[in-house]
Amino acid sequence: MIRPEFFLYLLVMAGVTYLIRTIPLVLFKKKIKNVFVLSFLHYMPYAVLSVMTFPTMIYATGSIISGIVGLIVALVSAYFNRSLVTVALLTCISAYITQVVINLI
Repeated sequence: MIRPEFFLYLLVMAGVTYLIRTIPLVLFKKKIKNVFVLSFLHYMPYAVLSVMTFPTMIYATGSIISGIVGLIVALVSAYFNRSLVTVALLTCISAYITQVVINLI
């Protein structure tokens, strides 16, 4: 059953999302030449994505230990320029094996 508040929340979320996307188009008419601002805008999506996914990576498994092991494997394999699919597979496999070992102990 859908509550009436759902549509209010949906409307507010859509409005905020629309404003976030349109305000830069309205405010900035010229090309941005400031190196600091360009650097900030370049790295912002990566920072936001990291902040959103980091806690989930640790708490998504049955144990924090297996989540941390998966995170370490992901960081190491990404550091060695492995593909996204390879990083994801290695992370899942390592977290799964760690979880199995924890459950056996």
